[in-house]
Amino acid sequence: MDWLDALLLGILQGLTEFLPVSSSGHLTIAQQLLHLDTSAADNLSFDIVMHAATVLSTLVVLGGEVWRLLRGTFGVLHWNEEKNEVAKLLVSMIPVFVVGMFFKDKVEAIFGSGLTIVGTCLLVTALLLSFSYYSRPRQKETITYLYSFTIGIAQSVAVLPGLSRSGATIATGLLLGNKKEKVAQFSFLMVLIPVLGEAFLSLLKGEFVASSIGVVPIIVGFLAAFISGLFACKFMINVVKRGKLIYFAIYCAIVGAVTLIFSLL
Repeated sequence: MDWLDALLLGILQGLTEFLPVSSSGHLTIAQQLLHLDTSAADNLSFDIVMHAATVLSTLVVLGGEVWRLLRGTFGVLHWNEEKNEVAKLLVSMIPVFVVGMFFKDKVEAIFGSGLTIVGTCLLVTALLLSFSYYSRPRQKETITYLYSFTIGIAQSVAVLPGLSRSGATIATGLLLGNKKEKVAQFSFLMVLIPVLGEAFLSLLKGEFVASSIGVVPIIVGFLAAFISGLFACKFMINVVKRGKLIYFAIYCAIVGAVTLIFSLL
């Protein structure tokens, strides 16, 4: 992988991370189209770096909300609404923590398994988005701890390439009856610690240094994903508020079907 490939993949990652179309699935498809011969571990390492870049763009876009939560959590001693919200975010991270601790090898193997799994998972993403669009559950005022854990399960399953993390978490939240703006914000906040933690642990283990991708392509991809992610994050929050997820369902269905057919030829 050279710097130009990394630039294209980084832009693709930033644009698709927040849109419910699966950034990992699009990265896998793009790597196949660009004929990039990288190992499953290298693919996962590059994917982690790109996700870390888009997480940082989330911190920029939602910086005011993150600061409110931090100030309310560590600035006062009594239990308050900010501590309650942070606790719910931590609960939502439990499932993905379990997957990362006990199933990382299986996840790495899946990332090198080709386009069949990507096409199938894109079709699943399309179904989830469609269900959330047409369902009319009774609206809830707050995201409960149980709902937080359920949305967290959706995030942990979405480690599969082609199954959109934002699509799975937002769709699950909407199916549970949570308000659109709260679900979108919760979805973007709940991924901060898991992705940054995974990137930090991989850096400590030297996985990025040992990667055959190279330092320059990783840096270029990181910056490209960060900049494009800034625009995509703001755009996606507005899209969820307007309830236009059905268009992404149609897109995922088309791309998933084409990918699945191509993989079977």
